[in-house]
Amino acid sequence: MAEVGGSASKATATDGANQYGILFEPVRIGPVTAPNRFYQVPHCTGLGWLRPHMQAELRGVKAEGGWGVVNTEYCSIHPSSDDLPYPSASLWDDGDIKAHALMTERVHEHGALAGVELWHGGERSANLYTREVSIDVASLPNSAGNPCQSRAMDKSDIRDLRRWHRDAALRARQAGFDIVYVYATHGYTLSHFLSPVTNTRSDEYGGSLENRTRLLRELIEETREAVGDTVAVAVRLSVDDGGGGDGIPVEGYGRDTLELLAELPDLWDLNIADYSYEMGVSRFVKEGALEDYMAFAKSVTTKPVVTVGRFTSPDAMVSQVRRGIVDLIGAARPSIADPFLPAKIREGRLDDIRECIGCNICFTGDGKGVPIRCTQDPTMGEEWRRGWHPEKIAPKGSDDSVLVVGAGPAGLEAARALGQRGYSVTLAEAGRELGGRVTQESALPGLSEWARVRDYRVQQIEKMPNVAIYRESALTADDVLAFRADHVVIATGARWRADGFGRYNMEPLAGLGPPERLFTPDDIMAGRLPEGRVVLFDDDHYYMGGVIAEKLAASGARLTLVTPEDKVSAWGVYTVEQIRTQCRLIELGVEIVTAHGLEACDGGEAVLRCVYTGRERRVAADALYPFVVANPAIAGKLTPSASSSSSSTPLD
Repeated sequence: MAEVGGSASKATATDGANQYGILFEPVRIGPVTAPNRFYQVPHCTGLGWLRPHMQAELRGVKAEGGWGVVNTEYCSIHPSSDDLPYPSASLWDDGDIKAHALMTERVHEHGALAGVELWHGGERSANLYTREVSIDVASLPNSAGNPCQSRAMDKSDIRDLRRWHRDAALRARQAGFDIVYVYATHGYTLSHFLSPVTNTRSDEYGGSLENRTRLLRELIEETREAVGDTVAVAVRLSVDDGGGGDGIPVEGYGRDTLELLAELPDLWDLNIADYSYEMGVSRFVKEGALEDYMAFAKSVTTKPVVTVGRFTSPDAMVSQVRRGIVDLIGAARPSIADPFLPAKIREGRLDDIRECIGCNICFTGDGKGVPIRCTQDPTMGEEWRRGWHPEKIAPKGSDDSVLVVGAGPAGLEAARALGQRGYSVTLAEAGRELGGRVTQESALPGLSEWARVRDYRVQQIEKMPNVAIYRESALTADDVLAFRADHVVIATGARWRADGFGRYNMEPLAGLGPPERLFTPDDIMAGRLPEGRVVLFDDDHYYMGGVIAEKLAASGARLTLVTPEDKVSAWGVYTVEQIRTQCRLIELGVEIVTAHGLEACDGGEAVLRCVYTGRERRVAADALYPFVVANPAIAGKLTPSASSSSSSTPLD
């Protein structure tokens, strides 16, 4: 067995048909051994100390699915690092130990290692719950947008921080953790000590690289002393100083820190300065995007290295290991989309993997302070509260038949789940293609990976002899009733409205027109494009307005995007894509009008109104996209005739 960061025993002949055996080699991490190379890096869940049972079961299911190392989210070491309303884990006192033991016990049941990421937030922690004063390397403004700033730490504060961290490490060991992190990235306290920009101190903790890394070195050494020879010490660090643009590393103090402390911890968990690239949506950032930043790491340390890249392809994973980029395959989002990804690779069931689509809906829970969810895995976050499992589902409770009308994402998932339970299912789709809106939207700029939502479900359904698919089978209400299924699922989707109704206008706008100059996303996805001067009114504020605008601009339209919000695709801040969306549209020459609502459009010009002053503004408009909300597509479609009747009992 390789003692440090490398290959261990040879894989068995059954590991992924012997093709991916290298991924299942154990890896030594200091005093502990990971059973394979699948490493769930620390990631937020919106659960933390508020919901310990949900947290424990979520992490336990990942261990059950084959992840060799399963970590917590950021774990506060002291009340001066309070992030509410965003719930972190915590190890403030001995009362927190029991909650963490719930997780470590579940993880250990499946032979995986459990890790905890000890965290101090510095200026980013406004401490709205604890009312503690924020402390940091210097007096810095709160970068989370709160009207406060940190107090510069004196020597006494630094000694306190070291003690808090050591005490938290001792509690982590008592809770059963196998790996304890020293967290030195993502704009928190330790990263501010490392940076020559934020660290303006003139004492032994500021100035030279040796001085700026002093606190990190002390915490690594003191954590190792605290946890002893049975728990590994990991460091999470950015090796890029940022500012170089996508895929262009900027070497500086990040790399210098790694080289200086190369052999000190047992494991390096590496990332980059630009979180919108590290955590980028698939529309802008593809699989394995961090390789150029990480390629040097194994040349400067013999310790195991892990990094992320939204890896879903086992071939890409093997390539990363064989070429010496990493020792362990780091993942947050892929482990959310499919907690059983490692097991499926090992068993050669690649078609059964629910690949992450990179939509970042999982990350919105962090920004909203609510439990995590996932577009691909509907069970994510509900493992304990509802008892849901990503691979197991209750068997059918009767021999009833089910008709599912509509094969969009909801209809496909309903048919898949019912089929897995053992029911006799008929899936009727009006069109030739399956997937509904997912199929249409995945053809828009940058959204091709969203087709994975459809592909996974179709692949699963096609394996089920008890599920029949009928394409080009539009049904009326009388058709549905005549089918005489015991249960009917209506999943016919929705159509975008073209009458201006939405958040800004709570009633349809009179006089929009003429109709041939009104367009919706449905028109665009069907190939009906406008000509001339186009106004797109985005009152939805998520991804669609920006994507449609990009498509229209690329087609040559003279486009003005109008939104009542102060920024384009404002809800995209929660999915880390808002800034990139607005930058993309600016680069494409789209005129952007923020903080204005739509009042009228006569086919020649649109009348806008400032949401603050009420002043009107007119913009030339040969065509209008009043892009607001959608109506269910069943209106007027499935109304039964007077002679039709049906009865049904609840589906067990």
